[in-house]
Amino acid sequence: MKEKYIYNRNNDLRIYQGPRSRFAEFTFALSVFFQFIKGFRSLHFEGPCISIFGSARFKEDNIYYQQSREMGARVAQAGFHVVTGGGPGVMEAASRGAKDVGGHTIGVNIELPFEQKPNPFLDVWVDIRYFFVRKVLLFKYSVGFVIMPGGLGTLDELFEAYTLVQCDKIPQFPIVLFGSEYWQHQVEQLKMMEAKHAISPEDHDLYLVTDSHDEAMEFLLSRIHTYAPKYKTFRKKWWLGER
Repeated sequence: MKEKYIYNRNNDLRIYQGPRSRFAEFTFALSVFFQFIKGFRSLHFEGPCISIFGSARFKEDNIYYQQSREMGARVAQAGFHVVTGGGPGVMEAASRGAKDVGGHTIGVNIELPFEQKPNPFLDVWVDIRYFFVRKVLLFKYSVGFVIMPGGLGTLDELFEAYTLVQCDKIPQFPIVLFGSEYWQHQVEQLKMMEAKHAISPEDHDLYLVTDSHDEAMEFLLSRIHTYAPKYKTFRKKWWLGER
């Protein structure tokens, strides 16, 4: 039975308010450790995956929802598992698209005060308390990233992927920004950063901006083929409670 988590805003706020008692800091470290173990146990047998990020706010009649649904279907047809943040909007659309074509879907859901519920198109999901733990899990099992239109959380995920690739913390996995009009100003900002010598000209080669599902998939598959190491798979062990 899936556990019921009761969100306590004050507990989360206290984490970021400077030093606390040694016992409080120790229990926080333990809770982070167990969140990671929970995620690893849930996702250890999944993959290879492509993460699809985007807003939770878009409804079914929104063009971005429809584009995300098609993106999820394309990723699944290419033989990858679709992993999202597990919620509504773009996350639901990508998972739904994958299920339309018989694909496998994974959700790494975040526990929030307004309780973001896992969408109904997930085969596997795990509820995570901390954003930073959630991001590690989303990136750990993915060999490519599709950034659909979204808000602050989507920007956070975009620049997490971009920074990890730029700093060689992960291989040069492909980053696709889908929706050229939506991402126009963000790309202009990156070009201004290059002009001010804050990033290098070759950093623009790490991502693709497109409105084409075909172009997106070509970029994803070519980069994955070039940079992704052989993906390891493991058998479940009954004596560890893995079923």
